[in-house]
Amino acid sequence: MTRDPRHDILFEPLKIGPKTAKNRFYQVPHCNGGGYRDPSAVAEMRRTKAEGGWGVIFTEQTEIHPTSEITPFIEQHLWEDKDIPALAAMAEAMKSHGALAGIQLAYSGINGPNLYSREVPLAVTGGPILTFTSDPVQARTMDLQDIRDLRQWFRAAFRRSQQAGFDLICLYGAHGFGILQHFLSRATNHRTDDYGGSLENRSRFLREVIEDAREVTKGELAVTLRLSLHEAGTFGFSNAELRDFIEMHGDLPDLWDLAHGTWEACSGTSRFKAEGAQEDLVKGIKALTSKPVVGVGRFTSPDAMVRQIKAGILDFIGAARPSIADPFLPLKVQEGRYEDIRECIGCNICVTGDMTGAISRCTQNTAFMEEWRKGWHPERPRPKGASDTVLIVGAGPTGLEAALQAAKRGYAVTLAEATTTLGGRVARERTLPGLSAWGRVADYRTGQLAPMANVEIYRDSRLTPEDLLAMGADHIAIATGATWRRDAVARLHLHPIPTDPAMPVFTPDDLMAGNPPEGQRVTLYDDDHFYMGSVLAELLVAQGKQVDFVTPAVKVAEWTDNTLEQGTIMRRLLEIGVTMHLSKAPEAIGVKEVTLGCTWTGRQSAIPADAVVFVTSRTPNDSLFHAARALDWQGSGIRTLKLIGDAAAPGPIAWATYAGRAWAEALDQPEPGDIPTFRREIAALDPGPSRLP
Repeated sequence: MTRDPRHDILFEPLKIGPKTAKNRFYQVPHCNGGGYRDPSAVAEMRRTKAEGGWGVIFTEQTEIHPTSEITPFIEQHLWEDKDIPALAAMAEAMKSHGALAGIQLAYSGINGPNLYSREVPLAVTGGPILTFTSDPVQARTMDLQDIRDLRQWFRAAFRRSQQAGFDLICLYGAHGFGILQHFLSRATNHRTDDYGGSLENRSRFLREVIEDAREVTKGELAVTLRLSLHEAGTFGFSNAELRDFIEMHGDLPDLWDLAHGTWEACSGTSRFKAEGAQEDLVKGIKALTSKPVVGVGRFTSPDAMVRQIKAGILDFIGAARPSIADPFLPLKVQEGRYEDIRECIGCNICVTGDMTGAISRCTQNTAFMEEWRKGWHPERPRPKGASDTVLIVGAGPTGLEAALQAAKRGYAVTLAEATTTLGGRVARERTLPGLSAWGRVADYRTGQLAPMANVEIYRDSRLTPEDLLAMGADHIAIATGATWRRDAVARLHLHPIPTDPAMPVFTPDDLMAGNPPEGQRVTLYDDDHFYMGSVLAELLVAQGKQVDFVTPAVKVAEWTDNTLEQGTIMRRLLEIGVTMHLSKAPEAIGVKEVTLGCTWTGRQSAIPADAVVFVTSRTPNDSLFHAARALDWQGSGIRTLKLIGDAAAPGPIAWATYAGRAWAEALDQPEPGDIPTFRREIAALDPGPSRLP
């Protein structure tokens, strides 16, 4: 395989101040749910990206002082010298294959509730803390001594960053999260002293901090500045004002790192944001500065990357989510292995790890954040164990991933699919409004499996329990998926509700199969709270239906707060005329109406309906597994018989692909017993004397 010469420009070395990046692939800072809690896991994740060829690799947000921390989110800390070793290990990992190592330094100001440190929050202008969780805390307005103190805290962070071995410092002033943006924006800067009022005054603190960085590091580290491309609102730091700022300070940092205003706008899902969606906000900025510019846009196409560079829009191709989906993206482009690129699907499951204080995961890259914890690698398989053959029943996301990983390990794989289409739920969901990119989950895996000599795929092959025993496989995995329930049973209703059989009832499976309701007015009940209910509401409206969206939650699709799309979903449904019934749930389904009950008061009301769509919960398709397990499968020479993926416990697609990987990795491994199946780090006890009286 050879690289397309058109892509050679992506591999040109480029200077960033005193440093030189080996190529234009720039992993911008991104969170991962690990932070200070899982330092080895975070370091190994970024070592994998270094191996994959990235020219620049950054940490996540690194909090520089305990007077500004964002618990419950788990980010990096650089509060004192004892934080240096963990970050030094990360810097070493980043540089292990020639990448530049960058650290993003953050002071959250009005966004830092300090729920862990319990320090009084400090802000450019005091007021209620602006967080996702509406913490009942207010920040104090910084006086001039506080600003001098903050400069000293930044200076200490610069020293520690250099001591840890980083090449670049990123000053975080984007997404509304960094105090640098709070100084620049009239929305958060109401000051009347030398740090407020005019743009020149609002820029003063940023200029001082960059001067401090150069002085402390003796100009040996590159200083980059991450700013929002556009902050909405009457007083927000708009794209026009950003351009004025860059024109005034074109040579201030060594690189301009530009991202959309809010995190939601910057990291929008593929359902609502196309690749390269921020181009109009970035275009023309390069003409205002002699320093390089990096921008993001969920870039997965090398052609799109090259166009950005040749059009003079960007110098570096910034990536967070694409670098998660495929840490080896640069190397695959460099070697011309385009068909091996594992493209990001833009589902934002990675973001949910940070939002929930959990460990991040990726639908496409099942090894993400398991590189150290479980020893998984996105490209290098473990050697095969003692046995030879596996049979996987069901070619949905779980079955496809199980087949791919087992085949890469060297097992002879038989994959049997009951239908004529590979992909399972992905093949159906990709046809829904906004979800076409999700088809990459199936496309990548089927494309990788197709040329493998040790894989046999059988479509239209519905197997019986007796067939399983006769196949002669050493290991069998049943990955037969799940079916949406045709009733209200989910989180609120644990038992079915009274339903008149004359009312037509539909499920997501019906709509995805092309069987829509015939009536005009449809009640859609969503007790799933993820994407499916709102997507189907869009589908029904497009089919000319009048939709009543009923949910027991206080807002539509509430779990999508964690994928940064809840507000966008709400706006979309309101714009297309969907009628909302929040904090309501069906109590009974009649012939031509649905009786709703308020989830707080119990008061009932009725709405007319020609049909009902239940988006509630799913029933595992596990009958084949239980029937086979009732036979003498061990006597037939089968070593393991496992139920995996949605067939075991329905969940998001990322849970399904992970289950397939976990099964393949466990082949011929001893049972773990009662210990965790992953490594973890336990905080060491501090032997120092107590400060308490």
